[in-house]
Amino acid sequence: MIYLRNVSLSFLDRKLFDGIDWTIHPKSRIGLVGDNGTGKTTLFRTIMEQVHLDTGTIDIPDRKKKKIGYLPQDLVELEPVNLIEFLKNKSEITALEESIKSLEQQMSQARQHTPEYNRIAKEYSAEMARYNARDGYSFEARAKQILKGFGFREDDFHRNCALFSGGWKMRILLASILLSRPDIILLDEPTNHLDTESMEWLESYLKDYAGTIIVISHDRFFLDKITSQIAELSACHLNIYKGNYSYYLQEKERRQAALKKEQELQKAQIRKIEEFVERFRYKATKASQVQSRVKMLEKFAPVSLEAKAKTVVMKFPEGRKSAREVVKTVNLDHSYGNLRVINDFNFTLFRGDKVAFVGINGSGKSTLSRLLSLTEKPSAGVVQYGNDVHMAFFSQESAQNLAYENTIWEEIAKTPTRASDQEKRNLLGAFLFSGDDIHKPVAVLSGGEKSRLALLKIMLLDTNFLILDEPTNHLDRKTKDIFQDALINYSGTVAIVSHDRYFMDRLVNKVFELKEGALNYYHGNYSYFIEKRSEIIGVAEENGIPPAKDQSFKSKEQKRLEAEERNRIAKKKNAWKKELAAAENKIGLLETKKNAHEAKLCDPQTHKDAGEIKALHQELKLINSELEHAYDTWTELHTKLEQFEAGNQDDFSNRQKTV
Repeated sequence: MIYLRNVSLSFLDRKLFDGIDWTIHPKSRIGLVGDNGTGKTTLFRTIMEQVHLDTGTIDIPDRKKKKIGYLPQDLVELEPVNLIEFLKNKSEITALEESIKSLEQQMSQARQHTPEYNRIAKEYSAEMARYNARDGYSFEARAKQILKGFGFREDDFHRNCALFSGGWKMRILLASILLSRPDIILLDEPTNHLDTESMEWLESYLKDYAGTIIVISHDRFFLDKITSQIAELSACHLNIYKGNYSYYLQEKERRQAALKKEQELQKAQIRKIEEFVERFRYKATKASQVQSRVKMLEKFAPVSLEAKAKTVVMKFPEGRKSAREVVKTVNLDHSYGNLRVINDFNFTLFRGDKVAFVGINGSGKSTLSRLLSLTEKPSAGVVQYGNDVHMAFFSQESAQNLAYENTIWEEIAKTPTRASDQEKRNLLGAFLFSGDDIHKPVAVLSGGEKSRLALLKIMLLDTNFLILDEPTNHLDRKTKDIFQDALINYSGTVAIVSHDRYFMDRLVNKVFELKEGALNYYHGNYSYFIEKRSEIIGVAEENGIPPAKDQSFKSKEQKRLEAEERNRIAKKKNAWKKELAAAENKIGLLETKKNAHEAKLCDPQTHKDAGEIKALHQELKLINSELEHAYDTWTELHTKLEQFEAGNQDDFSNRQKTV
């Protein structure tokens, strides 16, 4: 159990928590959510006793006997020892092994059946019990299993921890927490440095975990998978919702609607009481009743609603329409030394495509985005752009292209764009640059702030093709939603590398999976990709066949899935052809009707009746309107069908594998 009682905390003149009461039960699965700056990370630090409260207490019974695993959001430095040794040190396995070895040596030197020998033997027995409780004999096997789940390879196990990048160091720290099997796990944005496969592995691991888990995350999929309770920090208070993140969103909306209704009823009650008081204020016979109602007014506790944030609609400038084929790769290869990361890629991105590049870390996603953006030259093959393609590329290195001597506003102002100053200010606010912040020099911004500014600049440009490498890494939930809606409504083409599964799920219509140098193609959103990939893995497991290596399986499965795809395409084409035929039939009927009305209007006999002429003109106006709409429908359907046929034909000829 964890008990928070009357917890209050302020920083300078800003209050974070105001009298929070919260009981956390054992084995709870809690998602801690709230806008940036509400104090989520600070609340974790108070539980860890790293921050002292103004008032209140946080009580964990038998704290000294409880093990708490805490993953901070900030990057950490690790001991300069090999990976397995580091994990053994963190889990106290090394210390126990050394203690056991020392006690064994002491026992060999002491005479049996003496008090000294018995004391050493008793201590030895206790240390062995602790060692067994930590699964000391199987520790290394468990460590390797968890490390593989996080994407580490065999040759990483004895690599010096200091040589890993920041993201991999966070994975190591997370692995050490899981290996220590703490009673309470506090995770602050654990998915920030994980690829999608590692996220899925972590979700599976945590679902069966015996202890209490509290997690801060902007990953909706992750929260939905592992949580059964959401704790929302808002306006210095904590609101509890029994359910996962999706339930929380629905329930929050329902609660706000109920509060609004309650507020309206309360206002109506207050208005009636005030009218009574005003009407009979000076009547002696009503004095007691008036006084009673005045007291009633004083007892009303105002019903307050959560302040709605200002809605910011983010739109990309409408650029010129590109060619139907936006970019095409022909026999694309790329290697770093002896490591081949791109192996004979052949594919085409078409106008309007929203494509995700997915795969484990190191599979070549960022490399492919750099090759497509022409910022890196391939080892072999070509990248061909279509006519009138205006590309913009965002990566984590884009922040380096900012002019650090400029202020934020100066940096935005010099960006070539059709956006007005007010639109620029609105976007800056949406990207968490507001008020006097916009006059800060770029040089003093944090890495995350520079990254957001670089992304904002790209959004202002006149483009029709966006290549985005992890664009949401430094965006909060609200900004991410605004950005996502803008991309959904973007008329151009998007190729994105992202670990944010919810973000991709709503946005993309195609998924390219990079795996072991090959490219697998999935025609659908991210959920479709997961579903189909699971089917393939499931079939492989049922037949005892490793799908990545067995060519006969791949070939057979590929044929089945390609047939499935062709059937889907045929069904869609037939549906559109039926709609097209219906539109053509309607046009024919309307044309016949129009000709008949025009013939009547040309008839001299008709002009004898003014009423009939008026009626014919009105009817003809309606017919012309219907006819125009029918032609628009026919044109739209015809264009869609042409693009669909051409696109899918190219897709089948270009891709290596179709799912």
